[in-house]
Amino acid sequence: MSSEIPHRHRFPVYFIPHGGGPWPFMDFPRDAEGKAPWDDLRAFLEGLDAEIGRRPKAVLVVSGHWEKEPVPTVSTAAKPGMLFDYYNFPPHTYELSYPAPGSPDLAARARALLAEAGIESAEDAARGFDHGVFIPFMLLYPDADVPLTMISLKNTLDVQSHVAIGEALAPLRDEDVLIIASGMSYHNMRMFRQAEPNHVEQAIRFDDWLTLAVSSPDSALRSEVLATWEQNPDALACHVPDHDHLVPLFVASGAAGSDAGRQVFRGVFLGKPYSAYRFG
Repeated sequence: MSSEIPHRHRFPVYFIPHGGGPWPFMDFPRDAEGKAPWDDLRAFLEGLDAEIGRRPKAVLVVSGHWEKEPVPTVSTAAKPGMLFDYYNFPPHTYELSYPAPGSPDLAARARALLAEAGIESAEDAARGFDHGVFIPFMLLYPDADVPLTMISLKNTLDVQSHVAIGEALAPLRDEDVLIIASGMSYHNMRMFRQAEPNHVEQAIRFDDWLTLAVSSPDSALRSEVLATWEQNPDALACHVPDHDHLVPLFVASGAAGSDAGRQVFRGVFLGKPYSAYRFG
């Protein structure tokens, strides 16, 4: 019998898709069954609070839209503003507001954990919520009543250092903090609105591979497999011109430790799947 003490209060780690631009606030044509393209993602995000089952004291959010920092950078703002980092959308989408508080205490704790792991970090008191944050959280916590602290990617976008960042931050899960990585498992903007059959097949195969890759409870093996993602023959077709939206998954996998990932959502946009994963 194992002597390990179960972590009954440990929060899971999620990798979630945040969709395209300000999609919850746009009108899309509906199919013959009355469904719009992002309806399934809306339902998933709106149901995530209930799936988790309890509220954290704060959320640490890793956004694929904060990707140009030389070291992981933590938002220290107590009242983050809005960062409308999408373009050519209707005027009303630039008037959205998500007044969730930040958590300077969580920011300080995250930096301390990174320092303990020998990882250099920085802080930013001015950055507002980018749409990789405020779009999904407007559905997840619509009352904006849970503090959110953002942490950036490194501009290297490599697997190893981002897994290490996640590993360093993992103790937060036992400190009433929920870690959510926000990106997209498929992110080829050139092909997003096309349903070219060969490309659709590539997207399906890569999503299947990614789902299998995160499923191992062996954290070292999981990291090794994820580190080969560019060798997958379908990978670069799914992440163009860069893979910044995939990198948050590497952080989530590191924070997961021995918790295997499982697919908890798979949406489809013009035949191309995009997934969410839960660890723990």
